[in-house]
Amino acid sequence: MASMRDIKRRRTSIQNTQQITKAMKLVSTVRLQRSKTRAERSRAYFKAMQKTVSSILERSKNIIHPLLQENASSKKAVVMISSNRGLAGGFNSNVIKLITRNEATADWKKEDVLVYAIGNKGRDALNRYGYTIMASEPDIIEEPLYTDAQRVSELLLDKYAKGEIGEIYVAYTEFKNTVTHIPTLMRVLPVSDEAAHMGESEAEMLAAGASDQGSDSAKGSSGVAPMNYEPSDEEALGLIIPKYVSSMIFGALTQSIASENGARMQAMDNATNNAEDMIQSLSLQYNRARQGSITQELTEIIAGAEAIS
Repeated sequence: MASMRDIKRRRTSIQNTQQITKAMKLVSTVRLQRSKTRAERSRAYFKAMQKTVSSILERSKNIIHPLLQENASSKKAVVMISSNRGLAGGFNSNVIKLITRNEATADWKKEDVLVYAIGNKGRDALNRYGYTIMASEPDIIEEPLYTDAQRVSELLLDKYAKGEIGEIYVAYTEFKNTVTHIPTLMRVLPVSDEAAHMGESEAEMLAAGASDQGSDSAKGSSGVAPMNYEPSDEEALGLIIPKYVSSMIFGALTQSIASENGARMQAMDNATNNAEDMIQSLSLQYNRARQGSITQELTEIIAGAEAIS
């Protein structure tokens, strides 16, 4: 059985740790309120941009444009958004598993995955797994700006247009609410059918508009009216696609920051509660050991007095 000194020392250590976890929980709570507001305000734009532009690009497949053509490169660029610090529960490990242990990426080869890391934790983990880290931007996740997302998208689109990469993905954590965070792997380019999918009401509105403007013969083979651009498709797409990719990356950044703060707040709250339980248990052990020590001393005193008498 541990001595009273050892129990007291351990209890003091846990109390000091509890003070740290309490402080970290308070800091995370304040940051969560700010990042949550920002994520919720940008979510509508983020989702609308994804749905609208994906639909536009899906209807522009008959147009020859370097940012719309699927090239033969097997390389996949993944923008990995993680944090620079730990103590956030499974926030970092879950987004890392999107690349390392996920059914959607099971057939990916490590040599074909080019990682553009935003955050130190994801970069370090994927580097240990043997993935190629093309770029690291740990400062972006601290206070992301739209210009940061633009800079990353310009780099990716330049390589995509040159045929150096064939697909662009964003791995991030979607913020649903304070306790629910969903690791998400989103393909940005080429546009997938899932990304371009719209609800029935939207599809009906587009179909009605297309029928008013022209006959079914003007539609493509897929039954969807093709896009017409003014003044030119190249100029319009040259503006739309970079803005679309930048918006997807920036939206993922705002979602990830809110998820990180929410995950850290939960982790620190659980740690504080666990520390409280351990302190109570150690206090009980200390009191029992102290009572046993007092009882033993009394017994020795009584026995000594009886021996003298």
